[in-house]
Amino acid sequence: MERLRQRADFLAAATGAKAPATAFVMQMRQRADEGPARVGFTVSKKVGNAVERNRVRRRLREIVRLSHLALRSGHDYVLVGRRAALNLPFARIAQDYEGALQRVHKRRAGGTTGSK
Repeated sequence: MERLRQRADFLAAATGAKAPATAFVMQMRQRADEGPARVGFTVSKKVGNAVERNRVRRRLREIVRLSHLALRSGHDYVLVGRRAALNLPFARIAQDYEGALQRVHKRRAGGTTGSK
């Protein structure tokens, strides 16, 4: 997993599929190449002061690092942190992350996956 660092990459991901959750919004786009998955984290100043924003960012990074679901190569993911990430239990954020990851890939597929 690589990190997104360029503003243009964050803006491009914002045009892709979105999956809102309580603690964050996940944005995803498929790139033209098949390189490793890249992940970016952003937290607005609306969330709080620098200490609170950094805490949200650290929690989101750890959720991605510990997740057992693999990120798909050739995709960019951005997690936009929300203030709720400060108070929610870590397990709840992890559960929301896994659900959001499945939702963005289902939307990108256009619902052609069929029902179980």
